[in-house]
Amino acid sequence: MGEAAEQASGFHVTTTRKHLITAALPLQDHWLPLSNLDLLLPPLHVSVCFCYKKPCNITNSVANETLKTALAETLVSYYAFAGEIVTNPTGEPEILCNNRGVDFVEAVANVDLRELNLYDPDESIALLVPIKKHGVIAIQVTQLKCGSIVVGCTFDHRVADAYSMNMFLISWAEISRSDVPISCVPSFRRSLLNPRRPLIIDSSIDQMYMPVTSLPPSQETTDPDNILASRLYYIKADALDELQTLASGSKILKRTKLEAFSAFLWKLVAKHAAKDPVPTKNSKLGIVVDGRKRLMDQKTNTYFGNVLSIPFGGQTIDDLINKPLSWVTDEVHRFLESSVTKEHFLNLIDWVETRRPVPAVSRIYSTGSDDGPAFVVSSGRGFPVNQVDFGWGSPVFGSYHFPWGGNAGYVMPMPSSVDDRDWMVYLHLTKGQLKFIEEEASHVLKPIDNNYLFF
Repeated sequence: MGEAAEQASGFHVTTTRKHLITAALPLQDHWLPLSNLDLLLPPLHVSVCFCYKKPCNITNSVANETLKTALAETLVSYYAFAGEIVTNPTGEPEILCNNRGVDFVEAVANVDLRELNLYDPDESIALLVPIKKHGVIAIQVTQLKCGSIVVGCTFDHRVADAYSMNMFLISWAEISRSDVPISCVPSFRRSLLNPRRPLIIDSSIDQMYMPVTSLPPSQETTDPDNILASRLYYIKADALDELQTLASGSKILKRTKLEAFSAFLWKLVAKHAAKDPVPTKNSKLGIVVDGRKRLMDQKTNTYFGNVLSIPFGGQTIDDLINKPLSWVTDEVHRFLESSVTKEHFLNLIDWVETRRPVPAVSRIYSTGSDDGPAFVVSSGRGFPVNQVDFGWGSPVFGSYHFPWGGNAGYVMPMPSSVDDRDWMVYLHLTKGQLKFIEEEASHVLKPIDNNYLFF
């Protein structure tokens, strides 16, 4: 949080310089509408963070200049990130591509890399990513006491999903290394997500999404165990394989690791809910699905924007606890199956069109505690942690950070920077759930520490 002298967990982050980085080539001002799928996102900010050992071949000041110069060149292709979100006459957000530029903060922190408590990102990563105040994306580069570098970005989710952000990160790194032309040229072709004419109405979408005008009031909690917090864990490859085998039962075709892990976590959340003095009867699980492969051919899978849906399922706490993991995994597979189709995404685009300009949101985002525990799993397995090399080596650590503000929890598994067969898992759940999961599943989910990361 790079505004001057923040403190948490014993270290300060102090801003030393501020810049506004614009695209290296002049751009014609123009408006870029948000697609119907972008409009399903509330104004949320997503952060991502990469830690690098002290560069051996260049000074940190040269590293900063490299990052700024490469960013200016990257913004020529990724011009939406150099613009700003404005409201159009109908009250909907749009991107004004005016080359306003990206706020770029240089900072220092009086902490060594090995002293960062990355297990608790609310007390570490949260200080090393910027608070975005203007524009679409903000960047903070922090030099640690040991000379290590941390590159943090915070972007507006209405403009980009993780797939789009990953493309940008790879391109920025390629240009920094003079590895051009870039491998991912973004496409802003909004016509790929145009509604059909005539519109086709699928009432089942009403079970997944709702107008924001129907959102229940936000529920404040005084119980410390019900406060949402973020934690980072790792799962070894052999533990993932074992989980997948258990979840697949006797099936010849194995369930995916994501389905198996999601079901495993769902059972744990249900077991924790059953301990409550006034236990709830149901629980919901949502899984974020990327529609690019369903809607677009190989040539247009560099589409920049949101192409997401969040199907979810609900089960009784009793069934989730008492049925085997393979049964719960089958239920996860079942509700996913209906939403990983081209038809589902076309129906969703048409559904949004019928409700504009009233914004809509996923129902599971706003699921309150009265409905039972709910959480969303978003696969970050495409997170390019080992590709974000700006010229001084791959990061020794990288993670998304997304305390998203909904009533439901949020979970993101990502490849580990140590071994890409392992997973690193970002969990944003209640403190009570996190404590219970650590007690019950320490054989699978292990807190991130320096021993694992080899700091």
